[in-house]
Amino acid sequence: MGDNNLGPVWKSPSQPPTLANDRVHVWRANLNLPTAEIARLKTCLSPDEVARADRFHFAQHRARFIAARGILRQLLGNYLQLNPSKVKFVYGDRGKPQLAIMLNSSLEFNVSHSQDYALYGFVYNCPIGVDLEYLREMEDALKIAQRFFSPGEYRLLASLPKKQQQKGFFKIWTAKEAYLKAIGTGLAGSLTRTEVALDSAGSPCLQAIEGKKVASWTTHFFIPASNYVAVVAAPALITTKQIDCWNWQPNCLTKNN
Repeated sequence: MGDNNLGPVWKSPSQPPTLANDRVHVWRANLNLPTAEIARLKTCLSPDEVARADRFHFAQHRARFIAARGILRQLLGNYLQLNPSKVKFVYGDRGKPQLAIMLNSSLEFNVSHSQDYALYGFVYNCPIGVDLEYLREMEDALKIAQRFFSPGEYRLLASLPKKQQQKGFFKIWTAKEAYLKAIGTGLAGSLTRTEVALDSAGSPCLQAIEGKKVASWTTHFFIPASNYVAVVAAPALITTKQIDCWNWQPNCLTKNN
């Protein structure tokens, strides 16, 4: 199973983009930023976010957290027309962040980060989940799949050539986690409640939830960077043409007059 035509065109915006009601915006960001940019992003964090950042033992992990959270605030600030520092969050029982009711917005979002990159998804009036995974070396992919995947997924993974099993594992994992993040449970929800298959192009697609065939959920598979895989999931029929992929860079949301 190949990965042909799975790498979207990541556009660099010349002006801050607006999000229409029938569109999905997906942003990728490299979190390895200059010290000055990390310091700038830190200024828009809330006191509790700064406290979370300060609890990281390693400077690299601290900087990545600040970057991922600061960029999220920048992006939300763009869509909400707010100063990034004014964005307020509430958290679900499983920790999923949402916009505070006081902001009176139907904007939904989700974020995932792995190693050097973060991925962000935005849409109106519809839950969204994104998951990003770095393709790290795994000697025990089949053992983990036997424990956490459905019997059908395990058989599918075991049927792949050995060289493809590791990537196949991460494709299935990202699709499952993107769905669980969309419904707000994250990995606290059972991974076995979902059934994921790989289509003829090698892309993961949600087949069933708790044994029932999926009718309304959409999953889109991406290769956002070399050695990474990602999935965006939403309970709506969203076509590839409705998704805009943007590349975040410092000052990319600054209006050019």
